[in-house]
Amino acid sequence: MPSALSYDTWESAGRRISAVANSSAWCLGDWLVYGQWRYTDRYRRAVDAVGLDYQTLRNYAWVARRFEVSRRRDTLSFNHHAEVASLLPHEQDYWLDRAQELGWSRNQLRANVRGAREEEPDAARKTASVGIQLTPERIARYRAAAERSDSSLESWMVDRLDLAANTALGGHGG
Repeated sequence: MPSALSYDTWESAGRRISAVANSSAWCLGDWLVYGQWRYTDRYRRAVDAVGLDYQTLRNYAWVARRFEVSRRRDTLSFNHHAEVASLLPHEQDYWLDRAQELGWSRNQLRANVRGAREEEPDAARKTASVGIQLTPERIARYRAAAERSDSSLESWMVDRLDLAANTALGGHGG
């Protein structure tokens, strides 16, 4: 940085650098998702060639998979989206809309989501579990597909069930 840089110029540079970093996370995530789909046999070699931490890249891909382009908020950072990526799509949209409307930082979004979770009655936090019988071959196949998608088996299965339900219901997800 030049020693005679004015504060306004320095601040403006920071905003531009931040925008590039945010865009890069989305681009890398989308690049990884495409590579997993298109180049399954050469995907690992390309990921290694990028030279970034594997877990970081997995996180980028996971967030990119959870938010199709039409649901991404340009005014919010990749990290805002990562903060709510584990939620159901309608919950993601609710919290991202609030963060956008109220100008929340990523940390403010995190605090508000956590605060809301703590205020929920116990009954609202409970989830149902469903037991299904699967052959070892099916479990191995599903686990391999989940790993290829950089997801846990449980997350992968829930995502696929949601997709199937949305298709069966004509795209009316909830």
